[in-house]
Amino acid sequence: QVQFVESGGGLVQPGESLRLSCVASGFTLDNFALGWFRQAPGKERERVSCISSSDGSTAYADSVKGRFTISRDNAKNTVYLEMNSLKAEDTGVYYCAGEVLALSCGLYAPQEYNYWGQGTQVTVSS
Repeated sequence: QVQFVESGGGLVQPGESLRLSCVASGFTLDNFALGWFRQAPGKERERVSCISSSDGSTAYADSVKGRFTISRDNAKNTVYLEMNSLKAEDTGVYYCAGEVLALSCGLYAPQEYNYWGQGTQVTVSS
């Protein structure tokens, strides 16, 4: 059974940092593209970042470029999202997801990922 479990969310002030982790079980990550997505109240789920399986290429939403970094450790079956200089607009539920994708992960919409975690809340507020 494929399962993702996120952790690391919390309440922080603007300008602070958080590191999200997502551990996979029931399979190995080697052939999966992995992504971090977020959903704010009243908004659609959006892709924050993703990392491909084949060449490790990454993609970022414009709103987080230069502040967030995605990485993966296949040996630990884990994907990370390092979030720096957090802003209020980064608030939302953050989900990790995985899928076997033929092309660069940046070309795929959230609905094309079939394996999802339960989410972790990130709140940025003063």
